[in-house]
This record gives sequence, C-alpha cells and structure tokens, in this order.
Amino acid sequence: MTRLFPLLIAVSLLARPAVAVAQAPADAHEMHRLHTDVAAYIAALEEPDRDAWQKPHEVMQALAVRPGATVADIGAGSGYFTLRLAHHVGPTGRVYAVDVNPGMIRHLDERIRDAGLSRVTTILAPPDDPRLPEPVDLVLIVDVWHHIEDPDVYLEKLKTSLKPGGRIVMIDFHKDEVPVGPPVEMKIARDELVAWMEQRGLVLAREHTFLPYQYFLEFTVR
Repeated sequence: MTRLFPLLIAVSLLARPAVAVAQAPADAHEMHRLHTDVAAYIAALEEPDRDAWQKPHEVMQALAVRPGATVADIGAGSGYFTLRLAHHVGPTGRVYAVDVNPGMIRHLDERIRDAGLSRVTTILAPPDDPRLPEPVDLVLIVDVWHHIEDPDVYLEKLKTSLKPGGRIVMIDFHKDEVPVGPPVEMKIARDELVAWMEQRGLVLAREHTFLPYQYFLEFTVR
C-alpha cells in the first residue's frame, strides 16, 4: 500500500499535512503536495460548502473526545478539526497539530494565537515521523493517509504513541467518483485499508456511516 507521494498530509480534504490534506478539490491536493500557494490551499480547506459534507459537528460527537484528553491531528492543515478538538479537550487537555508544510504551520500558529488556545501545540514534522512528544488518547487522520510515502513506518510510530486503549481514527474518501476529494487513483478503498490495518495488528473497533463521501473508521491495537 506504499504511496509514492512526497508529502504526508491531516486527521485533515475537500478534494487536507504532516501532513495535511484531503479536504478540498483535487487541485488543492496538488498544491499541498508541492508546498505551493498556501493561501489558495487554505481557502480550499475552509471552503464554506465543506461543512455540509464533512459534518464536523457530527464527527466530533462520534469521536466523543473527553475533557483532559490528549489528541493528535495528523495533517492538521488549516486547523479545520484542530480547533474543534481543542474545544472538546478543554483547558486540561492537549492537541498536537502535525503537518509537513511550514506555511500551513505558520497559518495555524497564528490562528491558535488569535483564538487564545495555548493547549494546542503545532509540530512541523517530516513525512515519515509525526514526532509526537507524549502518548495520546486519539490520533485523528482526515483525508491524509493516501499521501503518506511509507505507511508501514508511519503506522508503527503512531502505534507506539498511543496510550493503552488509544484509538487511531481514519476518515478518507471512498474510492469512487465524488464531487470532492482527490482523483480516484489516489484514493484507498475502505476494505483495502481495513485489511491492511488488521494485518498490522489493529482492529476495526467502530465504523460510522453518516458521511456522504468518506468512510469513518476507528481502530484500536489488538
């Protein structure tokens, strides 16, 4: 399942870094891949129509993140989910926003500062290591996994960063033609991803099916 892409992109978009991506149209994926036109990429990730299909409120309810939790947002991008996670973990929690794109990290640092969210820490990470400084309760990866160059290496680092009972949550686009997301050839089919994760010692603990264009899978370590 190796993907030969130079960027590890977020949990992340419309068609999201550490990564980002997949929350934007296909051209946004290419922008992130090449680290170009950060302003346009941010605009794509924060496109007003995204909420209608990404359903962030419902996603956060399903994640059931508790106050005081420690969470990693892999491929945080513009912070679409980062800020929402920060509100759910509360003042005693911690959110690590990981991305490979320096421009996205600068944008997110400004956004966090403006919101007064000292419980969010950004991490400019290389494509093969999230560099999480402590164990986490939840790893959220949104529209990002198909960008990871060496998923085996990255997954092992995520597994070792989980607290006992911790979850790795993946939200990504179905391998179909849909109005948003990357080209079909970049996508990973739901069944392929589940089988790949299970072969590496994870179990599909829960699945949510309310997103129109994406699968929403919660994994735990066997």
